[in-house]
Amino acid sequence: MQWVDKFSENGARKVAQMTSRRSFLTRLGSYLVGVAAIPLLPVARAAGPKSTDKNLLTDDQQSCDYWRYCAIDGALCSCCGGSESSCPPGTEASAITWIGTCRNPHDNKNYIISYNDCCGKSACGRCFCNSNEGATPVYRPFRNNDTVWCLGTETSIYNCSTAVVVGVATEN
Repeated sequence: MQWVDKFSENGARKVAQMTSRRSFLTRLGSYLVGVAAIPLLPVARAAGPKSTDKNLLTDDQQSCDYWRYCAIDGALCSCCGGSESSCPPGTEASAITWIGTCRNPHDNKNYIISYNDCCGKSACGRCFCNSNEGATPVYRPFRNNDTVWCLGTETSIYNCSTAVVVGVATEN
């Protein structure tokens, strides 16, 4: 076992002779700043409307394949006592929302959808959908669906999410 101690001691002495504490701290600081900056790098995501196959979509408002739910993340209010555009009784819609653009397969037009969280009762937990089409990182919060948007309501308890049609999207 003495040879292990001797080998470790010699290795540590050589490293100490070749480097200084300042250079070590400089390298360590650069590494930590570099690692901390990784989440700030841009992420390539499709920001356009969801391209959907007409045969795969359904008119069932309690299904994640309903056309309005292309960017929803949460329990569907249509399964929790509300509808695709209204909150269940005993809950209130948050005034702060996230938005998405979905294509209606019946008329082939793109619509701007406002996704509202309904707040006030404990989570419904039924018909959970997670469609991240067009979602962006948190530094563009109005296009991020991972945030609980129960801000400005009496209670911040999340119940479910609605998908309200705001209008027709203009074509580029």
